[in-house]
Amino acid sequence: MRRLYFRIYLAVLASLIVFALAAGLLWRTLGEWGGAWQGGEMVSQFAQNILPPASTNKAGQQAALERISSGLRADVSLFAADRSLLAAVGEPLPAPEAELEHGMFSPRMRGHPAWTVRLPDGRWLVARREAMERPFRHVPGLALVLALVLLFIVVAIAAHPVVRRLTRRLERLQDGVETLGRGDLSARVKVEGCDEVARLAMSFNRAAARIEELINAHKMLLANASHELRTPLTRIRMGVELLKNDANSGRKAELERDIAEIDGLIEGILLSSRLDALSEPEVKEEVDLLALAAEECARYEGCSVSGESVIVRGNPTLLRRLLRNLVENGLRHGNSLVTVSVNRESGRAALRVSDQGPGISATDIDTVFEPFRRARQANSTGTGLGLSLVRKIARHHGGDARIERNGPGGLTVLLTL
Repeated sequence: MRRLYFRIYLAVLASLIVFALAAGLLWRTLGEWGGAWQGGEMVSQFAQNILPPASTNKAGQQAALERISSGLRADVSLFAADRSLLAAVGEPLPAPEAELEHGMFSPRMRGHPAWTVRLPDGRWLVARREAMERPFRHVPGLALVLALVLLFIVVAIAAHPVVRRLTRRLERLQDGVETLGRGDLSARVKVEGCDEVARLAMSFNRAAARIEELINAHKMLLANASHELRTPLTRIRMGVELLKNDANSGRKAELERDIAEIDGLIEGILLSSRLDALSEPEVKEEVDLLALAAEECARYEGCSVSGESVIVRGNPTLLRRLLRNLVENGLRHGNSLVTVSVNRESGRAALRVSDQGPGISATDIDTVFEPFRRARQANSTGTGLGLSLVRKIARHHGGDARIERNGPGGLTVLLTL
């Protein structure tokens, strides 16, 4: 992380320095050419106001040229239209180039600003301004270098806390990942800001919370399973001991029921674990929920079906298991009368299973869908996984399960798919 911090820091500084160099060079180039062009216009106007006509003798033109040279503080040469020298003040300057036909040109002569101007009467005026004495003028670009060094220092001081804050958040995220990897499932990182690093921290916290939830659920499942398995195993052990002395058919039937109970419990545990591991159904088929409910209710006495045909996409085996758990739960606790209704509500399938039992206490409504949780007034039969599997299967199909009605007149479980 330390290397990443310095890489980001140096990248910021290098980018700003390159930008400053390019801006400085561009400013210097444009400034020189812009100043040269404006100077050329000034020389042209100055010459037209002071120079006498071309027919004036050389002495008159020489005197006027001296006045121009004094005003501009420059070496000045005047040439005829055929580029022959008419007058000069200061160091003689070269005649305009042959290919220069008209307009104004601003070259540099021996490092000093110079202008070549064509006058309206065809004459040519060439002027080269004397260089002004300036500090460091013999050290090209030293002022620009000093400005860049100053800019580098300012940017380095300003960028350090910004980059350090960014990498410090990444370091905290790294610490959180390592803490989670060491087994501390409660590890979370502080979410700061609203940029990509903050979104990454939020994603990590969601993933860590989901991992903690799954691990805790499996721990609870195993702990409760070991407790639930003790009772039928104890009964089987006692039955085996009794069979040694008296092998009657009644005891054999009890052993078969105990074995079936263990088998159903293990099957429920395996199904619950598989649903936790999968995010969506492995098999997706079109299933008529009303027809499926009618098939399941036909297996039991005291179960009736009503509603409309609703097609859902899902795993038919899991949906059948969901219906069976609800119907058996209602028949077991609801005085042997269960009604199943299927309807379409707000674009979703609504499945209701109602019984006519005493209902459950208000304190059990929030926990009745948890594994191995039984209502206080319920009998002790069953594995305690029925309603837990119902909710897991419903959520596995993009829906949910909840208690819609609860009271002395019975209990209604509503599923939306």
